[in-house]
Amino acid sequence: MKINGVHYRTIWAEADGRVAIIDQTQLPHRFTIQTLKTLDDAATAICDMQVRGAPLIGATAAYGVCLALRQDSSDDHLAHAITQLAATRPTAINLRWALEQMRHALQNCPPAQRVDQAYQRAAALCEDDVAVCAAIGQYGLELIQGIAARKPAGQPVNILTHCNAGWLATVDWGTATAPIYQAHEAGIPIHVWVDETRPRNQGAALTAFELGHHGVNHTLIVDNAGGHLMQHGLVDLCIVGTDRTTASGDVANKIGTYLKALAAKDNGVPFYVALPSTTIDWTLDDGVRDIPIEQRAAEEVLWVNGQTADGSLTSVQIAPDITPAANYGFDVTPARLISGLITERGIATASRAGLQSLFPKPTTVDQPASY
Repeated sequence: MKINGVHYRTIWAEADGRVAIIDQTQLPHRFTIQTLKTLDDAATAICDMQVRGAPLIGATAAYGVCLALRQDSSDDHLAHAITQLAATRPTAINLRWALEQMRHALQNCPPAQRVDQAYQRAAALCEDDVAVCAAIGQYGLELIQGIAARKPAGQPVNILTHCNAGWLATVDWGTATAPIYQAHEAGIPIHVWVDETRPRNQGAALTAFELGHHGVNHTLIVDNAGGHLMQHGLVDLCIVGTDRTTASGDVANKIGTYLKALAAKDNGVPFYVALPSTTIDWTLDDGVRDIPIEQRAAEEVLWVNGQTADGSLTSVQIAPDITPAANYGFDVTPARLISGLITERGIATASRAGLQSLFPKPTTVDQPASY
């Protein structure tokens, strides 16, 4: 995607082996490139959400293994790196998947060759992610084209998205935003309702930032305005992302997604989830019961970050000193509320049969390990 007319990916390896990322904690007010030099740098970038979004977390973990092997390419250090990185975020399945891919590629490789092999495998995972997201965009574009064809000429297709499942959550294109960007490139009038998404305001800070810089018409709304818009016919389509998808089609996404799905169901608005197949956890069936939900620091709820009138960045407290806060990072939307799952191989029904019609049961290598 483009920032000020320049194409960027969200992560890349430098010639000297260090890894560059866009520090998302500085957005939308500062566009900062951060350099990762060590395993600890990569782990911190994931924990502190300098990078976030399931596919990008996986890519960062893969490069984290590379950085670890630059320090020590032994079997023990490889195992240590995978264990440390696997513990950084509990909900996104891509993290575990990417680490298993790296383990498989490196475990039988002589230590002297591991660094080169690791960088090659991490780069390949990134290229695969770009191709997968582009394919998701093509299949989702068909949905947008169908809606556009039924609208009066010149009227935009109004799409609601929740949080950030965009370019900044992947290596390029995004998942939920890939169909939006491809429709924009195809000349289809598009307007996106962007949920701000408390507590970290990633819709406001990230989705609005990238849509605006790429020239896509959009409007920021408060987290809970979506139901009102749907009641008044102002939403044609919902597309969200997912950090983990069960074999039965349940999805875990940013907290509040479930409420959007309920509102969409009540108002007859199509509700689609865009996902790479790497987010499917074939070991789980009941998302509400089985998907671990990350609980983050209370400070993210009690404080907000922003830019003051003089351009400085600051944090302000918005709740009483004596008030505790619960900070659930995700919720689970049951398959029964989902119109379809947009994948790199097509659009599946949100069901085991629907997913297996596109993706046969994964092999041992593809199956995430338990850590």
